[in-house]
Order: sequence, then structure tokens, then C-alpha cells
Amino acid sequence: MEYRRLGRSGLQLSVLSFGSWVSFGDQLGVDTAMECLDAAYQVGVNFFDNAESYAGGKSESIMGEAIAQLGWERQSYVISTKVFWGLHDQPNMKNTLNRKYLMQAIDGSLERLGLDFVDLLFCHRADPNTPIEETVWAMSDIVSSGKALYWGTSEWTADEIRAAWDIAERHHLHKPMMEQPQYNLLHRMRVEFEYARLYDDIGLGLTIWSPLASGLLTGKYLDGMPEGSRAKLPGYEWLQGMLTDPKTNDRVRKLKVVADDLGCTLAQLSLAWCTKNPHVSTVITGASRASQVHENMAALDVAARLDADVMARIEEAVPFRA
Repeated sequence: MEYRRLGRSGLQLSVLSFGSWVSFGDQLGVDTAMECLDAAYQVGVNFFDNAESYAGGKSESIMGEAIAQLGWERQSYVISTKVFWGLHDQPNMKNTLNRKYLMQAIDGSLERLGLDFVDLLFCHRADPNTPIEETVWAMSDIVSSGKALYWGTSEWTADEIRAAWDIAERHHLHKPMMEQPQYNLLHRMRVEFEYARLYDDIGLGLTIWSPLASGLLTGKYLDGMPEGSRAKLPGYEWLQGMLTDPKTNDRVRKLKVVADDLGCTLAQLSLAWCTKNPHVSTVITGASRASQVHENMAALDVAARLDADVMARIEEAVPFRA
């Protein structure tokens, strides 16, 4: 396993990590979660991603219970959660980053995870109705309290991230260290262009999500919508149009030729491609069974074979589109 620093921080994350979006709670119980977590841990994965909103809090509870049963020593892993959407349909408790919500949300997450602190705490989205300064002070106070070690953002614009960093710099507060954006062969603009100056200017680290474009880059949608697809789960119907788009799937077919020539799966090739971006600290993978974890981890071997010629073939198959 390769480990990379999280931006300009000293924290090292496995270049492939494991996240619980969609699977924990919606598809997996504690026993299967334990098998997936252990499979990742045994090959050197040390970063495990979660969020308050995943499965209405159940994802945090399942991960916390699974880790407790596995008996991992706390210093051996890095764990994250994300806050914004909220679990309570009440004023100040949903779709916000105000101080009241943030101070209560972190306590709820820690209780569900069964932990004294999380390593990484993300603002899951930006909140246009709360001054960024209020959010920065609250997140900095959470870090100062020891309930989180680093804080960052997810799907914020470059301007919003820079504004938060500048406020923290001006008031000598804990700065946002990382961003969690979507990044894959079909979704590149934000990571490769919008954030370009932030890597050197503020030392931004990336923990990227959806490296397989919600499964589209596995090739399983080339012949339509298979049974068991996440797009058929309640609340995920919005994925169906993207996953079955004919033009996009034509690009995936061309990419499959490259994968076949390398003797790997489309998923492995797509994960490996993400790791080639030096600004990516870690690529969050997902799985619903241990065998998928092992398949995903083989992307590390594929990455070593992605020389300039192969990268050019990938670019030709799936050219960048703004």
C-alpha cells in the first residue's frame, strides 16, 4: 500500500481507502461490514470514510460497531465523518452549518461511531445561509476541543474554500485542510482546473469520492440497468439517467478496450487512473462484499503499469470534457 500526506498536513492516508456511502445500512449489516472493513485493513487501508447522513445515521453506527468488534487499535486507522444535511426535521438541524447544529452534530456522530474523536470532519456541503465566518469559528472550536483533528469541506467551490482559509488565517484559527470532491474519468473540471491554485497556495488535500462514477465506470451498465443496481434503491433514482446515457456508455466501451489490453477490469483501470493525479491524497472505494474489496485493491498493481502511452490511450478513449 502507498501512503500519501493529506495536502500540506503531516497525516498520511492510504492511497486507496474505504467508504460506506450507499452500502452500510442500505445494503450491509454489521457482519458483512466487518468482512469488508477487515479485507481493506489487512492490505494496508488506514482511512475509512463516513457521514452523518448516510442511511440516516445507521452507517456511522454500523461502522462503529464493526470496528469495535474487530478490535482495531485507535492509532491504527483514520476515520472521517461529514455534517450538513442533519437527521432532524427541525429549524437549525438540517441543511445548515450554523454553530448550534455543528456543535450538536459532532456529538451525535461520535456517539454513533463509539469514538472520542474523528480524525477528519467535513462540512458536507456549503451553506449559503450561514456566514462562512461562523462556520469557520465553529469548526475550529471543534478541532480545539479534540473532537476532530482536522476539518475540511466537501463539494465547496474554490472561492468558498479560499474564503474559509483566509478567515482562519486572519483570526489564527484552525484552517480547512482538505476537500472531498467527486473525481473520476467523467468528472474532472473541479479537481483539475477549479482547484488548481489551491494545491500550492494553501496546501489543499483531496479525499475523492465516486471514482467509478457511481458504478458507470465498472461497465455493468453497458447493456442496461442490471438487477441489484444502487440506482434502483429508494432515494437513488436520480442516478438512472446518468448510468444509462448512450453517449457516456460509448466512451466506457472504448475504455474497456484499454482495460482488456492491460488484463484488468474497468473498475481497476478507473481507480488506478485516479491515483495518478498527485494532488489526490486518497481514492475512496466502496464495496458490498469482501471480494469486491480485493478486486478494488488490485488497482494498485494496475497503477504501476499506467505509463505515458497508456495514459494517452485512456485520454483518447475518454477525452476530457468541460
